[in-house]
Amino acid sequence: MSEPIDPLALPRATVVRDKRRRISAVWVIPLVAAAVAIGIAIQRIAREGPKVVIRFESAEGVEAGKTFLKYKDVNIGQVTAVRLTEDLSEVELTAQIDQSVSSAMVEDARFWIVRPRVSMRGVSGLETLLSGNYVGFEPGLSKTKRDRFVGLSAPPPMTGSIAGKQFLLAADEIGSIGIGSPLHYRRLRVGQVLAYDLSEDGKKVEVRVFVDAPYDAFVHPGTRFWNASGLNVSIGADGVEIRTESLIAMLEGGIAFDTPAFEDMTEQAATDSKFTLNRTAIEALKQPDVIATQYVLYFNESLRGLSIGAPVTLFGLPIGEVKDLGLTFDAEKQNLRPRVHVVFFMERLLALLPSGQAHTNRQNQGKDAEEERALFRQMVDQWGMRAQLRSGSLISGQMYVALDMYPSATPVALDWTLAVLEMPVVPSTLPDLEAKVTSILTKIDEIPFAEISIELRQEMTHWSQLLDQASKVLARTDSELITDARTTVNEVNDTVTELRGMIASAQRLLVGAEATLIGPNAPAQQEWRDVLQEVARAARAFRVLSDYLERHPESLLRGKSEQEGGGR
Repeated sequence: MSEPIDPLALPRATVVRDKRRRISAVWVIPLVAAAVAIGIAIQRIAREGPKVVIRFESAEGVEAGKTFLKYKDVNIGQVTAVRLTEDLSEVELTAQIDQSVSSAMVEDARFWIVRPRVSMRGVSGLETLLSGNYVGFEPGLSKTKRDRFVGLSAPPPMTGSIAGKQFLLAADEIGSIGIGSPLHYRRLRVGQVLAYDLSEDGKKVEVRVFVDAPYDAFVHPGTRFWNASGLNVSIGADGVEIRTESLIAMLEGGIAFDTPAFEDMTEQAATDSKFTLNRTAIEALKQPDVIATQYVLYFNESLRGLSIGAPVTLFGLPIGEVKDLGLTFDAEKQNLRPRVHVVFFMERLLALLPSGQAHTNRQNQGKDAEEERALFRQMVDQWGMRAQLRSGSLISGQMYVALDMYPSATPVALDWTLAVLEMPVVPSTLPDLEAKVTSILTKIDEIPFAEISIELRQEMTHWSQLLDQASKVLARTDSELITDARTTVNEVNDTVTELRGMIASAQRLLVGAEATLIGPNAPAQQEWRDVLQEVARAARAFRVLSDYLERHPESLLRGKSEQEGGGR
């Protein structure tokens, strides 16, 4: 038998450790993934810019993690949070901005929410119907960094990428002009309004406009701007005038500009040049008068209808305008008088003269101001020039000052020591006309129309009764006349019948006498024949008279007419 084996006597394996540590291939993939993640994180951190907070009145269509910030249709950031302000009046958007545009986060940068909009300028933001709303961005020009902004309620005019110039206009009031209102040059749209605000002293409104290139080259230092908003209707002493630039300007407001021909057009206006925004085109394009002399007029009548800017005419031609209206207390007469200050433009008067005379007078005017006074003295003293209020429009009641010659006017001594020379006046014809019309109306009012109407009705009733009575009398007279005429005709017929019987008896008698008493050759036979002929003619005359009276019974009253008598 074999001997039993002792387990403890068996050899044992010894584990020998390798001195080099090896990394298993299993760990390669996680390590690579971690390295990629770290690289992406580092790249993302390097690409991310600052975070900004934008405050809006509302955040319609904006969602955190979905809404982007865009500039020129390129994503420059994303909204990361949307929350209400503490007073719940506004909404704050937190946005992560890309590092590439971090330098554009300055104090005058602008943000707004792009959504579909319909306005007078057209339809915008239609692309958001599919992609959703996004936050628009426009960089500013400032160098000051900022991370908190106030968003705009409407998209601003996009001028950052458009060539052109900006100008500043000063106006008394804004009217219907708004951001985005069109800017016109010769009725062609060449720009728009960027912004407006009150001046520092609060007395003016400053309007910033942008003129697109190449039209900005037509803006010169002497260019005039005016408000072209709405429909400009003016009713004055010159009549009715209606002006408008375009339908868009009439509805949403606008500004127009042009350079008068008498201004220099060789030099272009610099960016941010300041201009005056006039109310109307006539006011803007009016040529300034260099030589101007003021005169004062004192009227003893109402100035109703006369306004500042009303024309002053000489023989109907404009040579000045009204500058001021007021009252003056006359201490000597202890009364108030209406006062009118007018400006007389000598240049306009000289321009109306022939070229030779205008040139001579212009030289004299430049040499000595006494020439103007001499001309004025001659016009007043020798020619009888006087000022008078006249109506320029019966519809609007506008008045103007007319200078005309009245040779028979009472001479007036001019006081040349006054600072403002007083021009003599004559009363207007309107008060006399109004007095005459009032007098006529007063007399018409005094006429007792009611009493006259009653008396007239009574007279008409009386005459109506007389006409009725006359008609009845005529009717009765006609009836009686016709009856009498018929009776007379019957009597005549009876008489004729009797005569015919007498004639027949006489004929029978004559025949018997001739047969018994008178012979054929007796002298009495001829006499009896003559008698019988006369009786026959008388019978025929009665027969004609009877027939005529039967046809014309009125001849018993009126007699026989000359025409009928001549025809018989």
